[in-house]
Amino acid sequence: MSRALPMSVAWLRAVPLWAVAGAGGLLTVVVRLIGWGQGPDVFGDEVFYWRFGHSVAHGGFPRDHGGTFWLHPPGFFYIEGGWERLFGAPADVVSGVYQMRSLNAVLAGLTAVALVLLMVRVTKSTTVAVAVATVFAFDPYILRINQRVLIETSTMLWVVLGFLVLLPLAQRAPGIRWRRRAAAAGLLFGVGILTKDVAALITVVPLIVAARFVWPKRRSVPLFTAAMATVPYAIYVGVVAWAGHFDDLWGNKTHGIRRLLGMAQETGFNSAKTPSLNQRLTEELSNFGSTYALLALAVVAVVPFLRRGSPPQRLLGLWYVSAAIALAYAVVKGTLEEQQLYLLIVPTIVIVAMRAHLLWERRVERRRHGPVSRVATVSLLALTLAWSGFTYAGATSEPDDGYERLRQYMVEHVPAGSAITSMSGSTSLLLEDRYRMGKWFTPQERAREHVAYVVVPWRIVEHNISTFTPGEARQLTRQGALLFSFHGRTYGTVELYRVPVPPASPVDGRDG
Repeated sequence: MSRALPMSVAWLRAVPLWAVAGAGGLLTVVVRLIGWGQGPDVFGDEVFYWRFGHSVAHGGFPRDHGGTFWLHPPGFFYIEGGWERLFGAPADVVSGVYQMRSLNAVLAGLTAVALVLLMVRVTKSTTVAVAVATVFAFDPYILRINQRVLIETSTMLWVVLGFLVLLPLAQRAPGIRWRRRAAAAGLLFGVGILTKDVAALITVVPLIVAARFVWPKRRSVPLFTAAMATVPYAIYVGVVAWAGHFDDLWGNKTHGIRRLLGMAQETGFNSAKTPSLNQRLTEELSNFGSTYALLALAVVAVVPFLRRGSPPQRLLGLWYVSAAIALAYAVVKGTLEEQQLYLLIVPTIVIVAMRAHLLWERRVERRRHGPVSRVATVSLLALTLAWSGFTYAGATSEPDDGYERLRQYMVEHVPAGSAITSMSGSTSLLLEDRYRMGKWFTPQERAREHVAYVVVPWRIVEHNISTFTPGEARQLTRQGALLFSFHGRTYGTVELYRVPVPPASPVDGRDG
């Protein structure tokens, strides 16, 4: 550890690295499990991903009611299946989602451990590693992704592990056994790609570029690693072809590429169905202000590493740049979904921490800007953690489990098989295993289906994400009696109404 370390953290030199890494991982897991079961509220994609994992718990390809699922590779779903085999099948869909949220908390903890080891290897500073682990544990955006059943948490774990294994080959001249380490790193990257195809953009792409900027005299190192990264996916495609599903896989993958390139805008902020990115960024400023600040700082912080950094610094800089370019394309033209930022924010905190450490340590910069740099670095970390802590405290102070409470209420008070008008896809996914869900609005539709209940998540309706307009929702609910109401951060007010079943009518149609 450097002599420049303040005395307040000098004691870290006496703590074994395994203990520091373990503490970072444990902190990350605990932070994600505090208030577990009380929020954030369940949303549609989580249900889909739980179903896919549940379907492979006893073998086979991921599948759902609509058939086998090929859009995403199956890596994460098989991890889910193993987790379910380990802890037992859940009683219902909400329990299943919560069970897999605990899995993602563990995967996030392992990512924190890998980040600690990565930062110690590249900076030789336990203090910097602890700072990165702490930011990772509390950053509000990272928390949002880790606390939900999303693929990106598992993807990033394998990517970080891959860079951790590969980094020694950039720190020193590769020995005669470099292929073993390169192969191991490549296979870890490959497992990441096997959980989410787009991970190739932050693993294989920077490796190819690294052949010129990191290993100009040993280009076989990154190219061999990149080749090994394709092996797990190639095996997957081979198994699918052997099972006779290659045409289905090819059709889904070509459609997925069209979505990635923005040729098919079905979801995301560039889709006509959703609020604009600017609107969402403004709405989330109070929550993600510290995340936005880190993202802005990384744009400047990465420049010195690309221009004159050491090989390890350049390698990690290329990781960041690849993720930034991929996200920038998604913002401008491609399919941009909120969880995609996770693939950038993790290398972002690595780059910002490396730059802060460089400002702290380098003698020339210490002479010129020493006090300013140290104060700025400490202030940045303090402000980031303060903002993150404030956001975390607010998020855990009140429950945000409206859908779980709604389901419990309905199980007790609404007969199974009842027809219910639903104004959001998430509502339908969470209740369709017990009730008949539909978008029935007109009196004729409701009479035909004998609809006596309506569920309204008002934030979805008011943000025009629902197929129902706010006026239509108010028109329908004015006819009924309020049975259940809950206000949470995710969906605003979620309400259940009992409405009279209209008399049968020969006229059918929908106004507006």
